[in-house]
Amino acid sequence: MATSGHIVVDVGTDEDASAGQPPVAPVPYLLSFADLSYSVNTNNGSWLTSWMPSRTPATTRALLGGVSGEAREGELFAVMGASGSGKSTLVDALAGRIARESLHGSVTLNGETLHGRRLRAISAYVMQDDLLYPMLTVRETLMFAAEFRLPRALSPARKRERVDTLIGQLGLTNAADTVIGDEGHRGVSGGERRRVSIGTDIIHDPILLFLDEPTSGLDSASAFMVVQVLRDIARSGSVVVMTIHQPSARILGILGRLLLLSRGRTVYAGTPAGLMPFFSEFGRPIPHNENPAEFALDTIKELEGQAPNGTAPLADFNATWQAEHRIMENVTTMPLELAIAESVHRGKLVAGSETSGTSSSSVPTFANPLRVEVWVLIKRSFTNTRRMPELFGMRLGTIMLTGFILATIFLRLDDTPKGVQERLGFFAMGMSTMFYVCGDALPVFVQERHIYLRETAHNAYRRISYVISNAVVSFPPLVILSLAFAVTTFFAVGLAGGGSSFMFFVLIILASLWAGSGFVTFLSAVVPHVMLGYTVVVAILAYFLLFSGFFINRDRIPAYWVWFHYMSLVKYPYQAVLQNEFGDATRCFARGIQMFDGTPIAGMTEAVKLKVLGAIGATLGTSMTATTCVVTGADVLAQQAVTDLGKWMCLLVTAAFGFFFRALFYVVLLLGSKNKRR
Repeated sequence: MATSGHIVVDVGTDEDASAGQPPVAPVPYLLSFADLSYSVNTNNGSWLTSWMPSRTPATTRALLGGVSGEAREGELFAVMGASGSGKSTLVDALAGRIARESLHGSVTLNGETLHGRRLRAISAYVMQDDLLYPMLTVRETLMFAAEFRLPRALSPARKRERVDTLIGQLGLTNAADTVIGDEGHRGVSGGERRRVSIGTDIIHDPILLFLDEPTSGLDSASAFMVVQVLRDIARSGSVVVMTIHQPSARILGILGRLLLLSRGRTVYAGTPAGLMPFFSEFGRPIPHNENPAEFALDTIKELEGQAPNGTAPLADFNATWQAEHRIMENVTTMPLELAIAESVHRGKLVAGSETSGTSSSSVPTFANPLRVEVWVLIKRSFTNTRRMPELFGMRLGTIMLTGFILATIFLRLDDTPKGVQERLGFFAMGMSTMFYVCGDALPVFVQERHIYLRETAHNAYRRISYVISNAVVSFPPLVILSLAFAVTTFFAVGLAGGGSSFMFFVLIILASLWAGSGFVTFLSAVVPHVMLGYTVVVAILAYFLLFSGFFINRDRIPAYWVWFHYMSLVKYPYQAVLQNEFGDATRCFARGIQMFDGTPIAGMTEAVKLKVLGAIGATLGTSMTATTCVVTGADVLAQQAVTDLGKWMCLLVTAAFGFFFRALFYVVLLLGSKNKRR
C-alpha cells in the first residue's frame, strides 16, 4: 500500500501466494564501466609549502588507465591487486566518489549514466574501517540506520521486522543485544563488527553495493562468513562490487568475477576458474596445490619489481586473451527506471522510492523530513552518551573542583579596594575557565567525522540536522555545569545582589559555556587532528583573555588592536559579571583613608592619613572623614571602562556567539565534506 508518496514494501514472503509457483527470475542489472582513467598531481607538497613557487614542473600519476569491465546482479565482483594497484580508486570511481570532472570514461547501469540523487538513493558504500558508535547494541545500531534510510511511510513494526531479518541474514542473532564496544568497553568480535558495519549500509537493501576490503583485518573464518553474507546479498538481486587483497581458496570459490589490477591497468578480467588457463597460456602455469589468487598476486608483484612497467606484457596479453576467449553473452536488461520500480515491487527497500517513478527528478534526496532526522540523531547520541556516565562525571568533577579552588582562594571578599581587585581576578579567571573547560567538545566531531561522512555520503540525513542535534544534545549538560559552578562560588565568594544576581550569574555562565562549546565545535570541523585542535583552542582562548579588558582596559588598547577586543569571547561575560556585581551605584568600595591603599601614603600612620584626607577635603570644599565614601560601584565600572554595553546586552551577545559558531560549523560541513576525490 502506498501512502505519503512512498512505497511500503512487505519485507516478508507470502508463502501462500508463492506455493507451487516457479521461482521468479531476478531483475537484471548490468553495471558497465569503460575506459576509466584518473590521474592525480604528485608534487602538491604540504599545505605549508603549496603557496610557494615550485622549481619542478607539475607531474601526474595515473591511478587508473583505461579500465573496463562489467558487474551483474547475483554474483560477487571482486577487484584484486597489490597495495597501490588502484583497486580502491576503481571502486570509488564506480560509486561516484570521484569528482565527475576529474574522471574520464563512462559508468552506466543498464545503459544509463549514474550520478546525483539517483545513484545515492539506490547504492551504498561500505568503508574499510568499522565506523560505529561504541555503546549502541547491534540491534540499536541497525534500528537507527533503518530510521534514517527507510521512508517514514514504513511503519515502526515493519522497520523492526526489516532489522530482525537483516540480523538473521548477517548471522548476528546471538550478538543482537551486545554493545559494539571499543578499546575501553568489551563488545562484539571483529567479524561481527564488520558485519554490523555492512548492515548499516544495506539496511535499505540497495541495488548497488560497493565495499572497500570488507575482509581486511579478519581471521579466515570471519572473512569467509562476511563474503558468504555478501554472496547472499548479491543473490537477492543486488550488484555487489568489492575490493579484496588476498582471498583464501574458499573465498575465491564464492567470487563470481575477478578484475586484477596492477598500477592502474587491467591484467586479468574473468572468472576465478579462468585464472588457471590464463596464466598457463602466459607461460606461468599455476601449480595444482596452490591458491590461484595468491599465485596471481605473487606473479604480479614479481613483475612489478622487475621494472616500472614490468606488468605491461601481462596487461597486453590480457587484452589479447580476452579478445580470443570472449564469450558473447546475451544479457537482456530493461530500462533503469522500470528495473528499479520492479525491484521495489519485489521487496527491495530503496530509500525514498516513489510511486510516480524513479527518475532522478522524482527520487527524493532524503528518506525522511528534517524533524524526523533531528529526533533520531538526538535519540542516538543520548543513547550512546548515557552509557558512558564517566565522561560527564569527569566534566562535572573538573568544573566543581575549579569552583572549589576559586571559592576557597577568594573566600568572603570584603568591600575594599583590595576586595575590588580580588573580585576582578575572580571574574577574569572564572569566565575564562568556562571557555577552557569546553575543550572536551573538540574530540567529539573529530571522532565522529568519518561516521558523519559515511552517513551523509548517501543522504542518510541532512547536514543541518546533524548541526541541530549536536547543539541540542550538548545543551542539557551545560545547564548542570552552570548551576554547579555558580552554587560552588557565588555565595562562598560573597558576591552581592541576592537571588536575581545569582540567577544572572548562572545565565552568563551558561551563555559562556554555550559560546565556548560552539567555538570548539566549529574548530573541530576545521582542524582534523585532536592534538592540533587543542593547541589552536588554547592559543586562541589565551588571546581572548588578553583582550578581554582585564589586563588592559578597553580605552587603553591601541586603536589597531581594539577590533580584537570586540571579537574576544571573554570580553562580554567578563563585562556582564562586573556590571552584575558593581551595578549598584549606592554600594561603596572605598571609605575615607582606604583611598590611600596602594599608594606611598598607605605606609603612614592613621593620624597622618586623616590630616591628608582633611586637606584634600578642604581643597575640594567638602568635609571628608574616615567614613566618607569615595569609590562606588559606578566608579569601579568607569575605571574598568566596561560601560559601553549593559549586562543584558552582554548576555545576548555571548549567547549569539554560540549560534554564530554553530552556523559556521554548518558552513564548514556544507563546503568541506563532499566526500569525493578531486
